[in-house]
Amino acid sequence: MRVFIDTNVLLSAALFPDGVAARAYVAAVSLADEVVVSDVVLAELRSVVTRKFPEVASAMDEFIAALPTFATVVATPERPVADEERVRDVKDRPILRAASNVEVDVLLTGDKDLLAAAIENPVIVAPADFLEMISPGA
Repeated sequence: MRVFIDTNVLLSAALFPDGVAARAYVAAVSLADEVVVSDVVLAELRSVVTRKFPEVASAMDEFIAALPTFATVVATPERPVADEERVRDVKDRPILRAASNVEVDVLLTGDKDLLAAAIENPVIVAPADFLEMISPGA
C-alpha cells in the first residue's frame, strides 16, 4: 500500500504525539510500502508552522529535513486530474493532483473538503478511518 500524507496530518502528528493523527502517521510509516508527501505539503507545513506555531519552527524544520529518509517527496504537477473539480477548495486540489499523479492507494488527510469530495482513487480517508482500515476492530 502506498500512502500520501497531507499537511494537516503531519502537523497534528507533530503537535499532538498521543493523538489519532500521530497514531495514523506512525502506522503509515511502519506499515505502508511507501509513504509519499509533496513539495506543496512541505511548503504549506512550513508556512502554517511559521505563522501559527513559531515556537516549534526549528523542531519542525528538523522533522521536514528528516522526511526524505522515510518518505518519498514528489513534485506537484500543474495539470488537473480527473475528479479534481469535486474538491470544493481550489487550494486543496494540488494535494489531490500530487497524490493521483504518483498513483497512491490512500490519501490520508483531515481536510474536510478532500474528505467530502467522494473520490475513490485514491481512497481519501481521515486518520481514524485509516487506523480502522489497516486494523479493523482494534
